[in-house]
Amino acid sequence: MFGGAAVIMGVASCGKTSVAELLAERLGAVFTEGDVLHPKANVEKMSAGLPLTDEDRWPWLSLVGEALQGEGGRIASCSALKKAYRDHITAKAGRPVAFVFLDGSRELLEKRIAARTGHFMPPSLLASQLATLERPGRDEFARAFDIARPVEEIAAEAGAWLLQEFT
Repeated sequence: MFGGAAVIMGVASCGKTSVAELLAERLGAVFTEGDVLHPKANVEKMSAGLPLTDEDRWPWLSLVGEALQGEGGRIASCSALKKAYRDHITAKAGRPVAFVFLDGSRELLEKRIAARTGHFMPPSLLASQLATLERPGRDEFARAFDIARPVEEIAAEAGAWLLQEFT
């Protein structure tokens, strides 16, 4: 039984929601979609093609961390682009948080974001997210997964890792 906290992280169009939903279902965890926690001003800014600043992100990151509080398995999707953001989420969660980093080539990400419909994040913001991204280091509670693989495989491998880490 998974009783830990995890964030499925990465830039726009890497598959955070798809992997997080499947992972939460498989592990019997509560899932929080990080995008719905964004304040209206953040959504409006991104919809206009403007990248968020650190000041824009801190209140949102606090909400993501708070969603991971408590007992039992909890999973959230969140870009968590910088180490400082991941540290902030962990501090707000008040318990260890594992980060499942969905990593892929710029070409694949560009292809995916161009094909995506109905999302407030325009393709033009992918470059700013990639520029902001600080890949998790060896000193972090994180593991990278290649998004070129099927979602089911990523979720199975990430689930096995999380169960190993939290039992």
